[in-house]
Amino acid sequence: MKKESILYSVTPFDPYGHKVLVRLTLRNPEPSGQSFSLPAWIPGSYLIRDFSRQIETIQASSRGKPVGIRKTSNHTWQCDPCESTLELEYTVYAWDLSVRGAHVDETHAFLNGTSIFLCPAGREQEACHVDICPPPHARNWKVYTSLAEAAGHPRGARRHGFGMYAAPNYDALIDHPIEMGTPQVLRFKAHGAEHEMVFTGVAPNLDLKRIAADVQKICAAQIALFEPQTKQAPFLDSASRYVFMTMVTGDGYGGLEHRASTALMASRRDLPVIGQDKTGEGYQTFLGLVSHEYFHTWNVKRIKPAVFAPYDLSRENHTRLLWVFEGFTSYYDDLMLLRSGVIGESDYLRLLAKTIGSVQRASGRFKQSVAESSFDAWTRYYKQDENSPNALVSYYTKGALVALGLDITIRHASAGRHSLDDVMRLMWERYGRDFYNGAGAGIDEDAMAGLIHEATGVDVRDFIERHAYGREDVPLERLLPLQGISISWRPVSDNPTLDMRLRNSHGETQIATVYEGGAAHRGGLSAGDVLVAVDGLKVGDSAGFDRLLAAYQPGDTVIVHVFRRDELRAFDLVLNAPLASECVLEPASAVGKHS
Repeated sequence: MKKESILYSVTPFDPYGHKVLVRLTLRNPEPSGQSFSLPAWIPGSYLIRDFSRQIETIQASSRGKPVGIRKTSNHTWQCDPCESTLELEYTVYAWDLSVRGAHVDETHAFLNGTSIFLCPAGREQEACHVDICPPPHARNWKVYTSLAEAAGHPRGARRHGFGMYAAPNYDALIDHPIEMGTPQVLRFKAHGAEHEMVFTGVAPNLDLKRIAADVQKICAAQIALFEPQTKQAPFLDSASRYVFMTMVTGDGYGGLEHRASTALMASRRDLPVIGQDKTGEGYQTFLGLVSHEYFHTWNVKRIKPAVFAPYDLSRENHTRLLWVFEGFTSYYDDLMLLRSGVIGESDYLRLLAKTIGSVQRASGRFKQSVAESSFDAWTRYYKQDENSPNALVSYYTKGALVALGLDITIRHASAGRHSLDDVMRLMWERYGRDFYNGAGAGIDEDAMAGLIHEATGVDVRDFIERHAYGREDVPLERLLPLQGISISWRPVSDNPTLDMRLRNSHGETQIATVYEGGAAHRGGLSAGDVLVAVDGLKVGDSAGFDRLLAAYQPGDTVIVHVFRRDELRAFDLVLNAPLASECVLEPASAVGKHS
């Protein structure tokens, strides 16, 4: 058998020290000196992560003799010329408990390719082989990944086994994360396509049967949305199955999409246990996360903005279209819970109302459009601070409302003949279905209005200009009644307010955000201040602060003592009336029934 041109071996050799050993063997290196690079960011998480900082040691050799290697930039290395096969050996520190990096201990190993696989320059399109090796003294560990087993290879891995895996190119290699260990596992099929869910971490009495039944419905509904005739799963172009990899923690939440898998973090209290029949809000949150990341299998992993086709992993890739790729996905994630039957209408409208309320509470929507927010993701959205609610808008949440507004507008203008579903299917057929089969095209920055018109016959140029590229609120008070849904607002509390967000930290109540124009802002309080007393009475935790305010009326003046750094300060503040910031939607049978 012909030797592999690019071969990696990966071993979590020091679980207690959280270290991974990677060996890279490269045949026919560049004669003038081969260079290598590690991605600066991971697709789906729009921030320069500098993964290369976790490479602790690196050395190169050829035919057993050392080859000089030096770092030439934050993310690149240059080897001296050599005449034969080049071998790199390097160690990676893996202690990032997130969906973006690598995490290794004695219980498991989770590896994102962007954290561990150096890319040989000029060889990005060549096939890669990966020998996944167990850590020392591993007992009963298995491998869970959507990477293809290297069929026919002498060390070709069996399903879930250690051994050789393969990817057609570097982009594919880093888009199939690897989980090793002894997780809880469930399996199901959706329209004939295999799916696995693995749960790492302590999750006693986990109701795997219920999770499998609910997630199967969600996956089947999404496959049918994009492929109503064939019911063909999208990931079969690159993998034989789809893998959900969930890290269970005390309070974790998050997800990151890949072409045939997703990495999730979930709080164990959000997961159902055997004997618990009610679908609580925590479990709905988890199912919404699953739905969101699975929808990305189409929308952003295959349907992409043009600037992502291909990615430039050495620097920021700016696009103004994340309101489409994240916002539309955020609209459909909860909607697919409804359409699949895992939640009812009233629960769906509660989730939608929560999204509407979160957008309305942030005054940053008047300063930034979702198109601007998309472009600024790298420097602003992913680098939020205490003032962000006053300065930013979320392309996730307001993007979801733009999608909702477009959907209702299309339905109404076409007398129910078309919807946003038709737009998604057109984008899938034109840009997504054959993306990894050589098409490789993406959506141009100014193409959305034209695509929507082509798919539905409805002119939405003015709507997009106002609500996506402009800063106007989506007119939901006018649009929702067209779907038979009433919208109203009610105070979140009967207490007067100082218009700020609090957090409990080490037994103290600290101001997290001061909302612009509110009572705290006018009175001089700032984010980071620690609340001490109101009119001489100790604050305690945030609930205690609310109890103190309950004794007053809007318009009353109170003296608030705070510590700012280590200095005691006093401020006179005039209390505001309760904010009418909780959105209420009345259930209606017209929601979500078109497909």
